[in-house]
Amino acid sequence: MPMSFSLGQLILISAAYLLMLFGVAWASEHGLIPRKIIRHPLTYTLSLGVYASAWAFYGTVGLAYQYGYGFLASYLGVSGAFLLAPVLLYPILRITRTYQLSSLADLFAFRFRSTWAGALTTIFMFIGVLPLLALQIQSVADTISILTHEPMQARVAISFCVLIILFTILFGARHIATREKHEGLVFAIAFESVVKLVSISAIGLYALYAVFNGPHDLEQWLVQNQAALTSLHTPLQEGPWRTLLLVFFASAIVMPHMYHMTFTENINPRAMVSASWGLPLFLLLMSLAVPLILWAGLKLGATTNPEYFTLGLGMAVNSPTLVLIAYVGGLSASSGLIIVTTLALSGMLLNHVVLPLYQPPAEGNIYRWLKWTRRALIVLIIMAGYGFYALLRAEQDLANLGIVAFVATLQFLPGVLSVLYWPTANRRGFIAGLLAGIIVWAVSMLMPLLGNLQNIYLPVVEIVYVLNDSSWHLAATGSLAANVLVFTLVSLFSEASEEEKSAAQACAVDNVRRPQRRELLAASPQEFATQLAKPLGAKTAQREIEQALRDLHLPFDESRPYALRRLRDRIEANLSGLMGPSVSQDIVETFLPFKSGSEAYVTEDIHFIESRLEDYHSRLTGLAAELDALRRYHRQTLQELPMGVCSLAKDQEILMWNKAMEELTGVPAQRVVGSRLGTLGEPWRSLLMDFIELPDQHLHKHRLSEDGMIRWLSLHKAAIIEPLAPGNSGLVILLEDMTDTQVLEDKLVHSERLASIGRLAAGVAHEIGNPITGIACLAQNLREEREEDSELTEISQQIIEQTKRVSRIVQSLMSFAHSGSHQHADEPVCLAEVAQDAIGLLSLNRQSVEVHFYNLCDCDHWVVGDPQRLAQVLINLLSNARDASSANTAIRVKSEAFEHTVDLIVEDEGSGIPKAIMDRLFEPFFTTKDPGSGTGLGLALVYSIVEEHYGQITIDSPADTELQRGTRIRVTLPRHVEATSIAT
Repeated sequence: MPMSFSLGQLILISAAYLLMLFGVAWASEHGLIPRKIIRHPLTYTLSLGVYASAWAFYGTVGLAYQYGYGFLASYLGVSGAFLLAPVLLYPILRITRTYQLSSLADLFAFRFRSTWAGALTTIFMFIGVLPLLALQIQSVADTISILTHEPMQARVAISFCVLIILFTILFGARHIATREKHEGLVFAIAFESVVKLVSISAIGLYALYAVFNGPHDLEQWLVQNQAALTSLHTPLQEGPWRTLLLVFFASAIVMPHMYHMTFTENINPRAMVSASWGLPLFLLLMSLAVPLILWAGLKLGATTNPEYFTLGLGMAVNSPTLVLIAYVGGLSASSGLIIVTTLALSGMLLNHVVLPLYQPPAEGNIYRWLKWTRRALIVLIIMAGYGFYALLRAEQDLANLGIVAFVATLQFLPGVLSVLYWPTANRRGFIAGLLAGIIVWAVSMLMPLLGNLQNIYLPVVEIVYVLNDSSWHLAATGSLAANVLVFTLVSLFSEASEEEKSAAQACAVDNVRRPQRRELLAASPQEFATQLAKPLGAKTAQREIEQALRDLHLPFDESRPYALRRLRDRIEANLSGLMGPSVSQDIVETFLPFKSGSEAYVTEDIHFIESRLEDYHSRLTGLAAELDALRRYHRQTLQELPMGVCSLAKDQEILMWNKAMEELTGVPAQRVVGSRLGTLGEPWRSLLMDFIELPDQHLHKHRLSEDGMIRWLSLHKAAIIEPLAPGNSGLVILLEDMTDTQVLEDKLVHSERLASIGRLAAGVAHEIGNPITGIACLAQNLREEREEDSELTEISQQIIEQTKRVSRIVQSLMSFAHSGSHQHADEPVCLAEVAQDAIGLLSLNRQSVEVHFYNLCDCDHWVVGDPQRLAQVLINLLSNARDASSANTAIRVKSEAFEHTVDLIVEDEGSGIPKAIMDRLFEPFFTTKDPGSGTGLGLALVYSIVEEHYGQITIDSPADTELQRGTRIRVTLPRHVEATSIAT
């Protein structure tokens, strides 16, 4: 008694499997499965196994029965496409990700800038894949009929369609936008691919080891049944396997389910590397079981059609387990393809048929409208597939249905290749070629399929075309030839529009260009939102603007022209993923237009070129790589140049702002590159714009005040030709900070003036010395001659005392002026005397703050050194102390003796020294005084003299920790030994 299953059992198994598939998708979307597994390249590779539909699971056995080893073309063709990934798949992936093109219709509509290109692609693709959808439905209906032994295909087919509609909506139409990645769908399809591979491999292994008892027995059986082996070889010499290879090569790119999984659902572009070898390996493993199943079915005399030997093998050996494995594998293959194909087609129909005819009102919720419209389209597509299946009444083989669908989609291959490698192709040629190819396909393949015609008579050329297993490839070759011929001729003899040329450049494989740098009417993201609210509604427009800003990492107050152009492009790409490129392009061009006057000045966007070159850096080879390395070197040179560089376009858009410019102005390049020069803050805007207007090429030592700080800048400019725009002259401006140089020059001039004053003082003091000596002699003579006159004697004594005082002052001036002009002398120096001379000299300056100097040095404290230079040390220290002190405060000079050293201490009651500048006090030219009030050389000179005397200098500030005021400077000097011994 033949084995059979009830319809209820099979429906329960089918529902359970689809529920499990949905559960896998739900678990992955809700984080129950680790993301590293979901995003693993292996998951992406297995998801591409959606290519192996019921046609591959069942139909390839029938194909092998008909065409022998020619069945391998179905695997070799798609494998060849993926092995050519660097020149075929990568460029398409780049375009789809950059411009959010979620389908083949989107790609053609974008490339040819034509609503008709997208609409015709959608309609013909929909018609072309109907046989493939019908094939999946027929395979499920046929397998259930075979297993139940009841002719109930119609009821089973409609039930399966209702079930698959529900799960397709759950899989892919729960979200509001086609642009979102369905990680759950990808993981579920990858799981479904594993199920298919395990199922067909298990059946193949059963055939090899259970039916044939291993490879040795299989070889003996083939020797005894040469006909089975010959039937596999013969078609390779005379069959249409070459056409099969081309057909399946094209299917890897143009089939909606393959395009969707390969490009639209790609999360990580690097996963394509694994897929380029992983998918061919997956298909190879599946194909290994096909001849084993065919030979096992022939040996066992399976009662099913060869197409269903995968299922019939288990029935022939009466194994329910093997039958259920085959059934679940076939169900998995059918459901996976229908789900993905329907999702892809629903997006195409929505973007290119529905939206161009009717756009939802802006007052409503556009996202909800799009979601429910897409759900309705899913129902329409699956029911259309059922209608096509019902129209055929299950009278066609699975292989024939699959071939008709694959040949239909072959008509899109010329268009895909032209997108990448034929920039001069245009929309007229594409549409004309597509129409020619589809007409030939419809007449030679679709009509005989629907009308069950055996042959077609062509009266014009007196040819009778017979449609059978050996002639379908003529129809495929003829339709493709007509397509290519018409496409080529029309494109050659017609002119492409400017929009098409621009899109062709964007799609070219070696594209690193991006037109155009023009000014937009909208000047901020808020204005963008206001304009887009007209077609989309306020909430939708605001949401799209925020999404685009997040994608580009831009702030909401962005105003740079370059950033606004990027924002406009991103909005168009996002809307393309939501509503298709044709609708998005119309919306953006209508509501976010460029200024009408900007056509007079249009150049390439150099910022976009730079970013594209950075993206392409790892893929450049040969001379291109060398040129890119040279470009990067020169750009790095400009970036690291210790001089500010600002490059301007003709319209004063800032093209470059190097690191030195950032440090000089305090304005980061990220904020200004791509903006107009007029948007810079003061004082830099006035400085640069005024300099541009000057006729001179150079401006030396320009004084600039910024936040109370004076800068001295030298500016230079030169005209340069803008890249990719020979007719436009830009400008490069160099800024050199001369502040330090100017300050140094001022200090050197001031120092030279002081030195001159010192020399003059020495000369004056010398000249004053002689009269003073004469006055002192006269006063002394007067005192001796008039000893009896006590009043005159007292006056004479006062004159003598005053002349001595003048002499001491003159001597101090001469000593200070001559300091440093002679060699360092090592002699005993009394610190008390040096301190008194210094205090006396400083007391002459009546214009300074009135302070009280106290000389508390011990007269017995002697050091070894140069008295003049030590006096200079004290003068500088006391002068600084006075400048830091308030009026009527005290400054004390004292000494402390130790065994081998003496400390000279200067202590004031001033404001103290800030901690921030403590480490810089002894640097030359460092001063906290107002410009012109100090040179910054005093403490540097003190430090130098103390070092010459083998001493040390330390500073304590504040000296009074309670009141937080005062400074104590301690100078440690070598003690004079003889003085020490005398004192002892």
